[in-house]
Amino acid sequence: MPNATPATAHNALLLDQQLCFALYSSSLAMTKLYKPLLEPLGLTYPQYLVLLVLWEGDGGMVSELGERLYLDSGTLTPLLKRMQTAGWLHRQRDSEDERRVRVYLTEAGRQLRAQAAAIPACVLEHSQCGLQELQALTQQIQQLRSRLAAPLTAAS
Repeated sequence: MPNATPATAHNALLLDQQLCFALYSSSLAMTKLYKPLLEPLGLTYPQYLVLLVLWEGDGGMVSELGERLYLDSGTLTPLLKRMQTAGWLHRQRDSEDERRVRVYLTEAGRQLRAQAAAIPACVLEHSQCGLQELQALTQQIQQLRSRLAAPLTAAS
């Protein structure tokens, strides 16, 4: 830490000064907010995220889904199996390369979209932010995620 005085070094270690804790605790609060919104649909938060991606474009590869959601195959595969058992999607080996698996929504999975349509408005209301403020905050967090995910260079 350049030019850190003992006082600033001490303050830098306070919990409320930690970006990681602000993001972590906000994530917990967000997941808690979604729970009662998703329960009537029979969905968990990770299942909802999978459906959001599939509602944007059906038939993608499992690997692409994992990249989009920042989930590894060890987490994603059991999640997709549970969703297939629930009847919301099916997985199918790619005809050109059997090592790849595509994910398709079932009719029940497509119908969940209409049932979930009110969720974003509920989240907006609970956030007590205006739409533009929430969109700007989302964009800032996405930019931070991109920077954090970028490989470290020798100059860092």
